Amino acid sequence: MLARWLPAAVNTRPSEWSRAAIGMSMGTLFSVWLCSQVFGIEVAQHLVGPLGASAVLLFAVSSGALAQPWSILGGYLSAGVVSLLVAHVLGRTLGSACLAAGMALILMCWLRCLHPPAGALALLLVLADPATIALDWKALGPVMLSASAMLLSALAYNNLTRIRYPKRPAAPVPVMPSADSQAITAEDLKLALADMEAFFDVTPEDLEQLIHASELHAKRRSIGEVLSSRA
Repeated sequence: MLARWLPAAVNTRPSEWSRAAIGMSMGTLFSVWLCSQVFGIEVAQHLVGPLGASAVLLFAVSSGALAQPWSILGGYLSAGVVSLLVAHVLGRTLGSACLAAGMALILMCWLRCLHPPAGALALLLVLADPATIALDWKALGPVMLSASAMLLSALAYNNLTRIRYPKRPAAPVPVMPSADSQAITAEDLKLALADMEAFFDVTPEDLEQLIHASELHAKRRSIGEVLSSRA
């Protein structure tokens, strides 16, 4: 029972942790600095929480669906529009802030731009600081400026450090089905994910590549075991 609460091992090297940490720090600093130059330090600092969370996704797990360019831009825009609309209609209360976050989630799912930090952004824009409240609908300006700056930082830093970003569509994997089983394809995985009725931060194409890579390692291991037994 308690073993289920233990975290799984992180499948990355410490060097990758350091690379992501440096990128996160630089990206957040650049985004907040640029926003402060245009809209003032009070407005920029008010957005630092969601930006830091976005930086974790864009620099540490840049291959995930939640970290792609449309996710951060569409997610921030969805959260910004919904939260400002709710604030105008229902006022700036804790209840309306939570409602705005929920409505932003639905809109992000519909627009295929789910980005968790945008949920925090929706809360912040409703329960905003005086400087942000004074901007009214112009508050979308610092939101989208900081999101764009974070995205540009991720594009530059990730590719300069040999991490492909944004993620490119996975190339189709040639399949050689065995005599006693059917090969699993990306279409099969799409249907399986739909059956599970839950969100997973991975594409069917990624799962297909992972399955075929696992099969290749399994074949190599089997061949090695056969050769060692004959030696």
